[in-house]
Amino acid sequence: MSTQEVTGTESQGGFARRIPTYTRFLIGIPVVGLFAGAVTLTGLAAVETVSVISRVVSGALHEKDAVLDFIELADVFLLATVLYIMALGLYELFIDDAIPLPAWLQIHSLDDLKSKLVGVVAVVLAVSFLGAVIKGMEPVSLMYEGVGIAAVVAAMGYFLGRGGHS
Repeated sequence: MSTQEVTGTESQGGFARRIPTYTRFLIGIPVVGLFAGAVTLTGLAAVETVSVISRVVSGALHEKDAVLDFIELADVFLLATVLYIMALGLYELFIDDAIPLPAWLQIHSLDDLKSKLVGVVAVVLAVSFLGAVIKGMEPVSLMYEGVGIAAVVAAMGYFLGRGGHS
């Protein structure tokens, strides 16, 4: 083999080896999308919060309705938080894990991301159930919703406890 053939082969192999390095930046697309979703939900919930407060102050909203509205807003804010954590987690895992974040928000593996998401999803489900209780759902429907939420939370706990391995 000539020197040119070896050099040509090595340069092709070098390019092939760099492909995964550059394709990891494709994750930037979902990162931007998730972050945009988090910002959008946060903005919408902030505007609705001001609206609910103004209706409470003006006396147009009764206490039970105000409580329900604020619980629903908490649910939207929590969903925005889930999107934000997912965006940060994917960014840290695939693009740059050296961004300055508090220790509790640092994600260095998929298991870290899963555990953070499961915790927030469990809270979102609990807030959703609380909203159903305050709405005064009929008891049988409330029971089914509670059992369904409990099953999901139990499955997530089992999944986390096993480390996500099958």
